[in-house]
Amino acid sequence: LLVVFVINLCGAPTSGDADVLGMPGWLKTIFLDVGLGMIIFTCQLGQLTTQVNASHCMIDFINNYFALFTLYVAMTIEFSGIMHSSYLIQNILSVLSGKPIQTNEEPKTGLTFAFFWGRVIMSLAILGFSLAVIVAALFQGKTQMVNKYPGVPNGVSVFLFFFLCSIVGMLEGMQIAFFAVAKLPANERGTSLFGRKTCELLFKGNGQNL
Repeated sequence: LLVVFVINLCGAPTSGDADVLGMPGWLKTIFLDVGLGMIIFTCQLGQLTTQVNASHCMIDFINNYFALFTLYVAMTIEFSGIMHSSYLIQNILSVLSGKPIQTNEEPKTGLTFAFFWGRVIMSLAILGFSLAVIVAALFQGKTQMVNKYPGVPNGVSVFLFFFLCSIVGMLEGMQIAFFAVAKLPANERGTSLFGRKTCELLFKGNGQNL
């Protein structure tokens, strides 16, 4: 998310009257102000191309120092506990659904238990402060939303923020779910209507849709 955010900053227009290639106003609004040009470029070259290649050349794609470095960075962030509030949500959903969390880790006891939940509390504090800053800025009209879309009420900005965050979460979760369910035999993919329809479409034929 940080990388994509910085990329968007690199391609954002300097002002509302920025003129590029002599484009008419409506086209400039779509490609520069809304950011469609940067979205297409980032998705096509920065994401989809590499994802498609990596799905066919898995070992080759990670056979480099940058892949190893990326994994070390991810493991460092995980160890720091900044994102550990997600584990609390995972545990709550596990209790509510009645499904235990499948893991190869030993049950946490003693110092391991305290260290884990200490990081969860720290993560919740960071998350709560971040949320307070963002919501306050949105309600007070102190975000880029005011500059780009001055007619949008602050309440709508708050709604859009949470709505789009939910969309991002669902899309990220779908990627994990699609690849996880690929390991299940057809008779273990549940009986829910939309779940079955999604699986039928995903694995139709030789699984090319997946």
